[in-house]
Amino acid sequence: MSRKLMSLGDRGEELAAGFLRDNGYKIISRKYKVKLGEIDIVALDKDVLCFVEVKARRSIKFGSGKEAVFGRKQRQISKVALNFIKENSCLNKKSRFDVVSVDFSSIKPRLDLVKDAFELSGEFTY
Repeated sequence: MSRKLMSLGDRGEELAAGFLRDNGYKIISRKYKVKLGEIDIVALDKDVLCFVEVKARRSIKFGSGKEAVFGRKQRQISKVALNFIKENSCLNKKSRFDVVSVDFSSIKPRLDLVKDAFELSGEFTY
């Protein structure tokens, strides 16, 4: 897909995936989607299963991307992560939630990784 046709979010996710690989993560899945929602990237960081939310911003006028992952979004990601864990028999694997913020406000995009950005959120029945 040409760069012009890619959405800001898709460009951010592409950069984030490369950034994670460069930092030792092994990408397992991208755009993991179920009825409950979507997780941008599922990866392994050594022996830890990481559910990664990518937030891309053209400007930090309204805050950074990592500041946009709270409340309802955390609950949604948590539900989708539990679905992934159950579907892939990963119940005995350590896991965490990371956020990659991609800032496109300058000439060269800046990426910021927040490991263990939040804890499992919400009430769940399985």
